[in-house]
Amino acid sequence: MNSFAVALTFHVLAATIWTGGHIVLAVVILPRVLRDRASEDLLKFESGYERIGIPALLIQVISGIWLANHLVPGFANWFEMSNPAARLILIKLLLLMLTAGFAVDARLRVIPNLSEHNLVSLAWHIIPVTIISVLFVIVGVAFRTGWLY
Repeated sequence: MNSFAVALTFHVLAATIWTGGHIVLAVVILPRVLRDRASEDLLKFESGYERIGIPALLIQVISGIWLANHLVPGFANWFEMSNPAARLILIKLLLLMLTAGFAVDARLRVIPNLSEHNLVSLAWHIIPVTIISVLFVIVGVAFRTGWLY
């Protein structure tokens, strides 16, 4: 197996963990937590999921940078809007920045003060990050299908 296939495999496996975990969180855990006002259930899920979710995200970032450089060599070329692959790379980078923004805000502002009274604030982070993670997958598929070109 060549290095591209290895990097892509790790990237897709990590995306499966990241996106799947967020879908479970948004569709299964979050509605129950909001209904029961059980912030401790949310924190319990988060602490367990972070052990695999954060490494998965790091693997995606590292493998994604490698894959992007393989497809469009040279960081400066990632901003070449006439190149369809470069446009997809920029979309992925934008999605990554949005994810990081939500994560930093949640980690520094919301989670330290989480209680049954402000669960909706965390929901306003979970839902967009879940949507963004699905968009990551859609853009990733577009690299192979040309769907978004």
